[in-house]
Amino acid sequence: MKQYLDLCQRIIDSGVWVKNNRTGKRCLTVINADLEYDVSSGTLPIITTKKLHWKPAIAEMLGYLRGYTNAADFRKIGCNTWNANANDNEDWRANPFRKGEDDMGRCYGAQGRDWRNPEGESIDQLRNVYEDLRRGVDNRSEIMTFMNPGERDRACLNACMHTHTFSILEEKLYLTSYQRSDDLPLGHAFNQVQVAWLLMIMAQITNLKPAIAYHKIVNVHIYEDQLPLLRDVQLKREPFPLPELTINPDIKTMEDLETWVTVDDFELSDYQHHPAINYPFSV
Repeated sequence: MKQYLDLCQRIIDSGVWVKNNRTGKRCLTVINADLEYDVSSGTLPIITTKKLHWKPAIAEMLGYLRGYTNAADFRKIGCNTWNANANDNEDWRANPFRKGEDDMGRCYGAQGRDWRNPEGESIDQLRNVYEDLRRGVDNRSEIMTFMNPGERDRACLNACMHTHTFSILEEKLYLTSYQRSDDLPLGHAFNQVQVAWLLMIMAQITNLKPAIAYHKIVNVHIYEDQLPLLRDVQLKREPFPLPELTINPDIKTMEDLETWVTVDDFELSDYQHHPAINYPFSV
C-alpha cells in the first residue's frame, strides 16, 4: 500500500498537466513507475484506503484468459467493466470492424488466445506459455502480449496492461507485467490485484511457487475531476494490513480455468478497508 500512496503523492507533487484526446479531459501525469508485489505468503496487494470490489477484477482477468471478446460474456462471469467501452465509445461504434452490440473487437482475449501470424494462422500465446511452465521450461521468452499493432484499429480499446512475462528461478515463478496507461485512482486498483492474481493462479496450475510480481507502468495519470477526491479524501486515510487470498486447491490445470472456475473459487480473508470512493470514469 505504501508504494501506491507514494505514487499518488508523487503525481500530485511533480505531475504535468496533459490533455487526453480520447476523453477530452486534462490529466496530471508522470512517466514511469515500478511497483513490486511479493505474493509468496499468499497476501494480495489490494487497496485498503478505499473499498474495492475485487471479484470483478479477477473475473475480468479470467475472461481474458478464456479469450472473451464480448462484453456479454464478461457480464456472465461477474464483470461489467467492458460495457461502456464496447457500447458507449462513439469512435468504436462507428468503426467498420465492430460486429455489433457488446463486441469488443480484437483486444485482450483475442490476442492472448488467438494471435494471428502473417499467414493467418491462430497462435495461442497463453497455452504455449502454460505448457512450458508446467514442464519447468523457461526459455526467457515466456511472454503473453495483448498488444498487436496490426490490429489496433480492430479493438474498442488498446490494451492498457499489455504484456506479461513469466520467469522461473529455483522452482519459483515470477511475473513482470507492463502497462502503457494507468488511471491511478480508478483502474489501478483493479490492475494491481490482477497482476498479483495472475502470478498466483499461474503458479498453482503449473506446480510452481509464486514469488514476486513486478508491475511496470509507463504513463501514470490522475484525471482532473478525480484529483480532489484522491488528494483530500483517500490520501488522508491510514492503510490497513493486507489480506490473504485463498485459491480453491481443486484448480489444477488451464482447462479448469477455461471451463468451471468462477470468482467464488477465490476467498479473501480479513479484508479491512475504508469506505468506497466513487471516482469519475472516463470513456
